[in-house]
Amino acid sequence: MSSLTNLIKLLLPLLFLATLSPTPSLCYISPAAARVQEGSTGTLDYRTYIVLVYPPPSSAAEVGHRRWYETFLPSSHIGESGEPRLLHSYTEVFSGFTVRLTEAELDAMAKKPGFVRAFPDRMLQLMTTHTPEFLGLRSGTGFWSDTRYGKGVIIGLLDSGIYAAHSSFDDHGIPPPPTKWKGSCREVRCNNKLIGAKSFITGDDRPFDFAGHGTHTSSTAGGNFITNASYHGVGMGTASGIAPGAHIAMYKVCTGIGCEESAIVAGLDAAIKDGVDVLSLSLGGPTSVSFDQDPIAIGTFSAISKGIIVVCAAGNHGPTPRSVINNAPWLLTVAAGSVDRRFDAGVHLGNGLRLNGEALTQVKMPTSKLYPLLYSEENSFCENEDHISITGKIVVCQAMTPMPQYSTIRSIMDAGAAGVVLFNDEADGYSILLQDYYSRVVQVATADGVAITGYAKSAASKAVATFTYNNTMLGVRPNPIVASFSSRGPSPISPGVLKPDILAPGLNILAAWLQEKKSASRPFNIISGTSMATPHVSGVAALIKSLHPDWSPAAIKSAILTTSDTFNNIGGPILNERHGKASAYDRGAGHVNPARAADPGLVYDLGVTDYAGYICWLLGNKGLATIVHNSSLTCEKLPKVKDVQLNYPTITVPFTSTPFIVNRTVTNVGPAKSTYRVKVDAPKSMTVRVSPETLVFSKAREKKTFSVSVSGHHMDEQESMEGSLSWVSEKHVVRSPIIVALRVGGPTPLRSP
Repeated sequence: MSSLTNLIKLLLPLLFLATLSPTPSLCYISPAAARVQEGSTGTLDYRTYIVLVYPPPSSAAEVGHRRWYETFLPSSHIGESGEPRLLHSYTEVFSGFTVRLTEAELDAMAKKPGFVRAFPDRMLQLMTTHTPEFLGLRSGTGFWSDTRYGKGVIIGLLDSGIYAAHSSFDDHGIPPPPTKWKGSCREVRCNNKLIGAKSFITGDDRPFDFAGHGTHTSSTAGGNFITNASYHGVGMGTASGIAPGAHIAMYKVCTGIGCEESAIVAGLDAAIKDGVDVLSLSLGGPTSVSFDQDPIAIGTFSAISKGIIVVCAAGNHGPTPRSVINNAPWLLTVAAGSVDRRFDAGVHLGNGLRLNGEALTQVKMPTSKLYPLLYSEENSFCENEDHISITGKIVVCQAMTPMPQYSTIRSIMDAGAAGVVLFNDEADGYSILLQDYYSRVVQVATADGVAITGYAKSAASKAVATFTYNNTMLGVRPNPIVASFSSRGPSPISPGVLKPDILAPGLNILAAWLQEKKSASRPFNIISGTSMATPHVSGVAALIKSLHPDWSPAAIKSAILTTSDTFNNIGGPILNERHGKASAYDRGAGHVNPARAADPGLVYDLGVTDYAGYICWLLGNKGLATIVHNSSLTCEKLPKVKDVQLNYPTITVPFTSTPFIVNRTVTNVGPAKSTYRVKVDAPKSMTVRVSPETLVFSKAREKKTFSVSVSGHHMDEQESMEGSLSWVSEKHVVRSPIIVALRVGGPTPLRSP
């Protein structure tokens, strides 16, 4: 099994790709670390680099950015091949370009005046009918109606393209885009719903989605209403995105094997120029790349500085601690959870026990007939070493995550098995990542797998079972739970800023898909990932932007975080994949609650200068120059802001027996005259004092600053403990988690001031 384990570890970054395509072979394509091509001589290795330079000098302004960039090139084309060197040029995210060079040519370029730095281009990874209702959004009533379903707001998605002909992107009831919109469509026919579609894939100008991922995320964020949507009959209902009235713009930057950073930066550059309001990025790279060496962190900073909120996936490397990606504090980072829906399939054992499982293919079996139940601890039947002995029997197998077992299941069923039970391994617990095996396969949680295998072993040759199918069940409890694959904090880069930020639906999400064959039906698919959670929050951000067009990205983020739910649908705390209490490093501030987020009362706001002071503390002047691109801001002129002191809506402090003090400032966005009193919830081992204990506001947009003193007394063997601070008025509860951390982001304790 060691070789299989090693293979799975190598392919772990492709967990998403296993869910985004109906073609299993895509799961086995290894991502390229960089594009390497041979020069015309056959001896020179050309590599793709993202290059940052200073803006054109005034003398070069007339010829434009591209002409300025061309002055850095050794030539416009590569040798005898005649291939162009310059692949992308950027003006909005930063001054720079993507170019193909040898190492020697890069060294020569680095000596030219105006050169800042270069990064090798990397390949990153792509990380519904019921979810709006699960989030409290109901057509024609309340908050959803008040926001006009997000009309007038433009959601830009950087993804694998879009299937523009899908009914989710019909523009019935959608007005024309706002006059500020400068985008366009290439190679596809757009309308008032889909107002932009471009590809930034070298050699492919078509924004068509060959993977399905971008179509799924786009419809989740802003797809229009569609009645009688389902996946082969399960999940039947009216489908829509979270902001069905919003406009959508697709920037194709990914293919089935991943997303080149140079294409992502080009997509960001275009989206900023075009005038999007929300950016949704269901993709990401390594966990521990410094922000000044991360083109996405740099590019998205330019977006937020222009008032565009950027929502990103937390990653699919859970439940491993410190696995969260997209850690920059200016990003809204989304973890994935379950919804209260089950595609029900019961496993009935011969001892009378019924266990709740799930199945996407619901093939009726005679309920009166019991089939022999076959299980081997060596998994030999599942590996199909004995074809004859499984005929007419239900075979019990352990799921081998993260890879779907298509070929294994097909072999078992082809050998005549009556069905297959796939039970989760210990790490996945209660998170059932559904795959459609197009056969009689029921997937069950770890605990139910233990019950089934225990019965099979004890009853031996007398063990029998059968399946029953009940289609779709709603109101399943407890939910939400944090999905096992969802990446966890703390942030390895900046542990004083809580990541992930928020939890949203990302497990077994139904949304639009490709129409692969000519058919009158409208295709949908059910897949999982933080990729699916991200557009839910992007849609919520669009709804808030529709109500509050003047709010900053930080204010919208604060509203989402401070109004989130920390309790599940049975009144207990949100649980993790093993049904233990989820920590803030699992779920962030809590589970998104759209209606409350639209009216938070108070917000923790941040602007470019605040982030710049933080960057100065973290990375110094060089990091500031790389990320911020504002010559008027220098670290000599800015106060250095530690991560723990950033005016973030969550509070993380180091464990210390003496009081550790942080300051926060809130802005009144509720009633002009309002009074808030502090409420602290903390374990006995944590002491929290807030000063002042009352905030009195007399006008809108008024700001008040308070201090929080935190000390810890006993940590046991855990690495963190948490409480919360809430500002409570007659109408609002503004909640911030408080995390006391012993060691985060590595062996070094969190910095003290």
